[in-house]
Amino acid sequence: MFSLQTIFGKGDKFYGLLEASAEAAHESATALVHMFSALPKAPSLDEFVLARKREKALTAQISQELVNTFVTALDREDIEALSAALNKITKAISKFAERYSLAADRLGDIDFATRAALLEKAAEVIKQMVGQLRKGMNLEAMTTLNDRMQAIESEADRLLLELYRDLYGGRHEPIRILLLKDLFELLEKAIDRCRDAGNVAYQIVLKNS
Repeated sequence: MFSLQTIFGKGDKFYGLLEASAEAAHESATALVHMFSALPKAPSLDEFVLARKREKALTAQISQELVNTFVTALDREDIEALSAALNKITKAISKFAERYSLAADRLGDIDFATRAALLEKAAEVIKQMVGQLRKGMNLEAMTTLNDRMQAIESEADRLLLELYRDLYGGRHEPIRILLLKDLFELLEKAIDRCRDAGNVAYQIVLKNS
């Protein structure tokens, strides 16, 4: 005897699409790490453009599949919320990369690599959280991942506070202060986007566990 989910399709495709979206976000963060490891070579935006293009295509595909699919593995609003949150990660990272490429020659002595590595860790946790959804609503496993994400965000907040302390110290020229403040806050925003996606994934498990 076939269940309704068998007849109409379980909507398992959404797990794959969301996992691919999380992977695109992670690839974008990894591209940032690669960019800083390649300095003083001029920054290339190719990897960011590809990751962003892939993310947009996945977001559009998820939206279309929600229209075409009668039964979904997760609630439709949860799929939409998680897809939108993942999309914002690559968007934030791409925005940072574009801004940084415009001022890289002025900021070669500034350590962005530490923050980029932290962002990559956050994106890796997001990839794991999204992958966990397919495995079932394991609240304990998701809580562990969510705690790890919160710890990464706390470390990012600490580093941002250190930046402000340095900026207010008086050793930087005004234009340099503006550049650094803008760029570091964009990196902070990218990590916040990871946190937001993690919160959505965590809430899905809470609701269904």
